[in-house]
Amino acid sequence: MVQRTDFEFSNAPAGAPGPGEVLLRVLYLSLDPAMRGWMNESKSYIPPVGLGEVMRAIGLGRVVASNDPSVRPGELATGLTGVQDYSVIASKNLNKVDPNLAPLPRYLGALGGTGLTAYFGLLEVGQPKPGETVVVSGAAGATGSIVGQIAKILGCRAVGIAGGAAKCKYLTEELGFDAAIDYKGEDVRAELSRHCPNGVNVFFDNVGGEILDVVLAQLARKARVVLCGAISQYNNAADVRGPKNYLSLLINSARMEGFIVFNYAQRYGEGVQSLAAWLAEGKIKAREDIIAGLENFPEAFLKLFRGENFGKLLIKVAED
Repeated sequence: MVQRTDFEFSNAPAGAPGPGEVLLRVLYLSLDPAMRGWMNESKSYIPPVGLGEVMRAIGLGRVVASNDPSVRPGELATGLTGVQDYSVIASKNLNKVDPNLAPLPRYLGALGGTGLTAYFGLLEVGQPKPGETVVVSGAAGATGSIVGQIAKILGCRAVGIAGGAAKCKYLTEELGFDAAIDYKGEDVRAELSRHCPNGVNVFFDNVGGEILDVVLAQLARKARVVLCGAISQYNNAADVRGPKNYLSLLINSARMEGFIVFNYAQRYGEGVQSLAAWLAEGKIKAREDIIAGLENFPEAFLKLFRGENFGKLLIKVAED
């Protein structure tokens, strides 16, 4: 588990944007489980954050200065800003946002990376069909909650696995999940059998570990397992625990596939358009958990791994 002492706070000149770059005043930062993986010195889909470098993070900010005629000072945009007050960033790596269409924090949640992860992970990898049962782990989190709601839009049954009675109540009473299982207080195996009598057609996994094993044992024939994350394993000091029940994939002619949302970068516009329409129609609801102050980053980040956040976890860096 990371600690405050793993990070160093320092002051340095913000710098001026070079050709094709802009200077952003960071307003909000997205805190995501993937950030823990970016800290590991290992082969991955993106280079690790080096010692002494600014911690990588997706942020939203307002353009203070621009060295690109296509981006004007005053415009708002998201991008890999890093955990800092100001960020010099290539304009080609920014996505402009319209504050009149949605609250700014939503562009880092339901209309940002987490919403897009749910959208492409479920539709492209999970490929759910009307009438099928979709199970989601980490269901009350930023990504999982959107997955279940999209499943309902597509005519599927949605069963969420979350920690605590309050989160489970939120899933069924506010988000429209058909059922929710409290892994902290219920027998997940027994409840999964009760709520999925015909097996699990699509499992969208954000947790890994024991929960993954339990669901693998209850797959339906031709099931699809979407590997989005494994937050239960990110801080393991020993070896990462792999699935013991993987033979269920063979027995049920099922498949398990991992994916990274960055693979769909060229289609982000499509995803945002669909998600925005569903939000406007009230078919999707979103919730943000916002902590004020850049200096609180280490403690806020840990909330993800303790299951303490309720909704999309953000840091508010500054007033706009």
